[in-house]
Amino acid sequence: MYKHYFTDFYIKQKQKVKDKIIWTLMLLETIHHVPEDYLKHLEGTEGLYEIRVQHGSDIFRIFCFFDLGKLIVLANGFQKKTQKTPKYEIEKAVKIKKEYESEQ
Repeated sequence: MYKHYFTDFYIKQKQKVKDKIIWTLMLLETIHHVPEDYLKHLEGTEGLYEIRVQHGSDIFRIFCFFDLGKLIVLANGFQKKTQKTPKYEIEKAVKIKKEYESEQ
């Protein structure tokens, strides 16, 4: 996690959604080849990925990126309510990634 961005999103979720987020993060830690159902590169970005979490009919996305090849840095998250990921959510994640990289 980087700063408060992911935490701010996470603490607002219902417990069952939090449980599913934790389950998904643990899955990412334990399997070598993660299916696109759970982790997908965002086209048109440099190294930005979305972790995909679904609980019932609710869909959530957590943006992340890699540092030093294997460390996943969690950026911001949101509940997806439209077919296409909102541009402002992607822009926010890109900004967080640049902020992180400038501090390294």
